[in-house]
Amino acid sequence: MEMSCPWTAFVPTPKLPLLNSDPVPNLLTFMNDPSPVNWDQIEAKPAFRSLLSRKAKFIIIATIFFLTYYLSLPVLVGWFPDLMKTPVWGKVNVAYVFALSQFIMAWVVAFIYVRKAATWDKEAAEIIKDHH
Repeated sequence: MEMSCPWTAFVPTPKLPLLNSDPVPNLLTFMNDPSPVNWDQIEAKPAFRSLLSRKAKFIIIATIFFLTYYLSLPVLVGWFPDLMKTPVWGKVNVAYVFALSQFIMAWVVAFIYVRKAATWDKEAAEIIKDHH
């Protein structure tokens, strides 16, 4: 016995027109097109290598900081419960403040990353612009 939801009779099935009735393009034709940029030459440039190095360094440091900060809460609650139970304001204790600070920290790290990524994009564009 097939069961169906009783409310499906009340929900109309949308009949949306197709925006583009053209067949899906063959991606292999795009992938096999030669790039106007000589990527091997760009990869060999010291400026490009320096950009990759600085980017990797920032990302590794930011990731280590984020994971350390994030995992500190359960570690502190487990090893220093009395410290984390210390009231800060009414029934709000250090653990709650630390937990809320993690949201702020995540937004700050994201903001800093977006700013740094914008500078990396500008540097990459400068490196690539002469290789068309």
